[in-house]
Amino acid sequence: MYIVILAGGSGTRFWPLSRRKTPKQLMSVVGGKSMLQRTVERVLPLNPERILVVTNVLQAEETERQLAFVKGDLVTVVPEPLARNTAPAIGLAAALIEREDPAAVMVVLPADHHIRDEEEFRKTVLRAEAEAADLKLVTIGIVPTRPETGFGYIEADMGRGRDGVFPVRRFVEKPGLDRACEYLESGDFFWNSGMFVWRADVILDRFRMHMPDLYAGLSVLHVPPDMDRLSSLRVQVADLYGRIDAESVDYGVMEKAEGVVVIPSSFGWSDVGSWSALPEVVEPDGDGNVFLNPERVLCLDSRGSLVRAGERLIALVGVRDLIVVDTGDALLICPKDRAQDVKRVTEALEERGLANLL
Repeated sequence: MYIVILAGGSGTRFWPLSRRKTPKQLMSVVGGKSMLQRTVERVLPLNPERILVVTNVLQAEETERQLAFVKGDLVTVVPEPLARNTAPAIGLAAALIEREDPAAVMVVLPADHHIRDEEEFRKTVLRAEAEAADLKLVTIGIVPTRPETGFGYIEADMGRGRDGVFPVRRFVEKPGLDRACEYLESGDFFWNSGMFVWRADVILDRFRMHMPDLYAGLSVLHVPPDMDRLSSLRVQVADLYGRIDAESVDYGVMEKAEGVVVIPSSFGWSDVGSWSALPEVVEPDGDGNVFLNPERVLCLDSRGSLVRAGERLIALVGVRDLIVVDTGDALLICPKDRAQDVKRVTEALEERGLANLL
């Protein structure tokens, strides 16, 4: 088994704590180790042959520093010259793995997700490994607990399942609230976690069928026999990324391919997609508040708020459902129901030329 961790995200919805060189996966949202470090620790008991961490070239040095705790040459950091979404990142990792072992099963995981029941997660991965060895493309679906409009969904053919594995009928984009309620009630739909399991040669063949331009670029890479010599690929990869379009593996392959199955799972998953998601991973107090650095927060008659204090004391008096994040050089204040719009702040800073705050 090879583990591929996608760690190139920008984490703009966690501004101002998240910045370009230290995005969400490289920081500790709730204290302690970073989300990337927790992701790596989570898979170590699976005894993988190798862990490939695909990240942006700007974040490669910090990624390597954070993963120095893993002994030996188990971890390989693969820098991307440009952000091109998940399909090129997965294709590049698959090309590297196929060079070592074409029939190897690769487990693709985002670097910035929270999982409460890690043992159940590993059991799910091992079940998916067995399905992938049978030449299937496996996606891990999350049993929905609410009519969520911020996630994509996977519709399963529940009448044709076997041992908790079901054929996928279709992938669905983020729905409106009414449609999300229908999905929840039907019992046939699961949240798309962005976790995949397949053989390296199988996914490369699907790239050949459904994304021929990307496949053509990957097939001519002169991959070194030793992954410790990836620097020899730098110019080739830069040329490839300069010629291909950004595309997700969901749209580029999974929505079109045959032999796609889903394993519905419940292991306490959260994509921690914005500040408003923190109550899913940090227990709120009796008034529904979540405080990071609580010793620097004074709360009076306030409910449902999330506060991340910096060096200064933050006092709340009579407020409801606010997000307050202080990093010293920037202060964010917004209603919780506008947390997804924090990304617009980073876009506005870019337009104003305030790159020092990004």
